[in-house]
Amino acid sequence: MDYLERARHVISIEIEEVHRIGQRLGANFLGAVNLIKDTLQKKGKIVVVGVGKSGHIGKKIAATLTSTGSMAVVLSSLNALHGDLGIIANGDVVLFLSYSGETEEIVSILRAIMHFDVNLIAMTGSTNSSLARASDIVLDVAVSQEACPLNLSPTSSTTAMLVVGDALAMVLLETNCFSAEDFAKFHPGGRLGRSLLLTVRDIMRTREEMALVLPSATVLEAVQKMTCKRCGCVTVVDSSGHLAGIFTQGDFARHFPSSPDIGSQMVHKFVTRHPVTIADNEPAAEVLHVLQKHRIDDLVVVDASNRPIGLIDSQDLTRLKLA
Repeated sequence: MDYLERARHVISIEIEEVHRIGQRLGANFLGAVNLIKDTLQKKGKIVVVGVGKSGHIGKKIAATLTSTGSMAVVLSSLNALHGDLGIIANGDVVLFLSYSGETEEIVSILRAIMHFDVNLIAMTGSTNSSLARASDIVLDVAVSQEACPLNLSPTSSTTAMLVVGDALAMVLLETNCFSAEDFAKFHPGGRLGRSLLLTVRDIMRTREEMALVLPSATVLEAVQKMTCKRCGCVTVVDSSGHLAGIFTQGDFARHFPSSPDIGSQMVHKFVTRHPVTIADNEPAAEVLHVLQKHRIDDLVVVDASNRPIGLIDSQDLTRLKLA
């Protein structure tokens, strides 16, 4: 067996099935979005229920919804009839995931949920199933074939459920005007969260930690200052303290072959006079963007008067787990 060919075949089957699901999306999907949006606006929540592989997909969908601003919880199908139904409140919307729509646990939970004032959304492959008939909205995730060679193991069908769940979550994200800053609040432990919550002021080296020299300093003095401060650059300031340029270790290496006596020359001859700068109140995420855009390793932080007040060294970002 050609393992790679088989793997690509599996992937191609699932891609085709997902494409068909996308083509079938219509009024029911819009109805689900509006129903969930209305529920959340009234301070209700999304309760996700699934059994087996569908249950695993349901947990992922619930996690994606919650992390992007749509409150969702998972109801255990095993414990639902033994007290866990208590997580459901009137006004909630219950999202059921069951490909057959006839799973015994799902049907049992359906009977019990009828005592609550909730709306039901079914994500199923059988639009004539008990689950579909009991639901207010049905999201059809039927596939023509599983990627399993026996056409038995849930593969294409669970992928279809996951993709439709992601589509719901992302449409709701945009509908709710969920921002990158909101995402950061919910993900403070991740790199992206930290970079969005922190500002340049939080991560920069302070002025006291910078290597600063006047334009009249020699290159040797500048290099010595860099070494002393453990910086990859020296920031050049004029007599008034305004930014006059930047001289980096890379600049020294580039100029040395043509100017072997560079050490005794004044540093202002070799500086970049208008270096890229950033304000201290910018989000740390902007630092990553600026460094990548301009392909630089050092970024001078300036105040409103263009006076250097700090420095960002790209190596610091790794230490701070921002890159």
